Amino acid sequence: MVSLDEVHKNNASLKDYGPNLVAVFVGGTSGIGEATARAFVRDTLSPRVFLVGRNEAQASKIIEELRQLNPAGQLSFVKCDAARLQSVDEACKVIQAKEEKINLLFLSAGILTTKGRDETDEGLDKKLSLHYYSRMRFINNFLPQLTNAGTVAEDSTPAKPGLRRNLASAVSVLEAGGESPINLDDLSLKTTYSLRNAAKHAITMTSLSMQELAVSHPEVSFVHAYPGVVKTGIMREFGTITRVAMSAMFILAKPWMVPLNESGDRHLYAATSPRFPPRASNGGGDVAPGADGAKGSGAYLLHWDGSTAGNQKVLQDYRENETGKLVWKHTVGVFGSICGRAGLLED
Repeated sequence: MVSLDEVHKNNASLKDYGPNLVAVFVGGTSGIGEATARAFVRDTLSPRVFLVGRNEAQASKIIEELRQLNPAGQLSFVKCDAARLQSVDEACKVIQAKEEKINLLFLSAGILTTKGRDETDEGLDKKLSLHYYSRMRFINNFLPQLTNAGTVAEDSTPAKPGLRRNLASAVSVLEAGGESPINLDDLSLKTTYSLRNAAKHAITMTSLSMQELAVSHPEVSFVHAYPGVVKTGIMREFGTITRVAMSAMFILAKPWMVPLNESGDRHLYAATSPRFPPRASNGGGDVAPGADGAKGSGAYLLHWDGSTAGNQKVLQDYRENETGKLVWKHTVGVFGSICGRAGLLED
């Protein structure tokens, strides 16, 4: 477990990167995304921050509060229905027109639902799209900007103590450690859908795809994080009876719950700590093992407390069979069928 003192020390050091760090928070208008955005704005110099979501009124309120935290920050809202890949593309174009680099891409938009398969007009299940396809589309679209952020300094430039040489991270908040066997013949769950299968596929495909991305883009850190039990607004899709039952569950789980502000601080740590560097850093110093077990391999699976997660039995079998390549090929195929172009990584 990483202590809160260590978390706060790391986050306070972000000012040493200098001004104008750029961050995109998809799902930044509520819950863990909002809490992490607040921590980022508080702990950086003149940041440029984009909150991506559907609720413009809520975003406007949050932006006013963030301006009080850091008057020098440049804060913007980008409207997006993150369940739709074409809407994701539109949001990315807005941001790409303004930014050549992105230091942090933070992905937390999602839902809890008791519905069965609920297809968007693009033919994807809404839950699976929000938790996997949409997030991977954001990452894939922003790879040029993330790579630029990861290669700003000359290779010979040493990192300051306690900092990475360059800060470039993509973080998906889901359930690292919950990897399970998945149906490789029905990855998008057209015929074998269940809520449990949707969760298993989103979790496992995220961990596998991030390992592929870390190899192909070694200048960027990729983090799949499990937040623990955090009370957020994610129950909004439930009916009244279910919300009451879930509220009762939260009361029982209170001794094990992570306070929302602490969750934001810990996720900012996961996104920025030199313990989780990109693959190109070569794994020197106090560096955590990556998803493949090798120190500093660029893709990290983390528990809520910053310790290493991951179901290695499942992941090792899939690595040996190169299942990650199959999953990524499927993913860019979905991108191509819906958006007309697969993106950068078609191989």
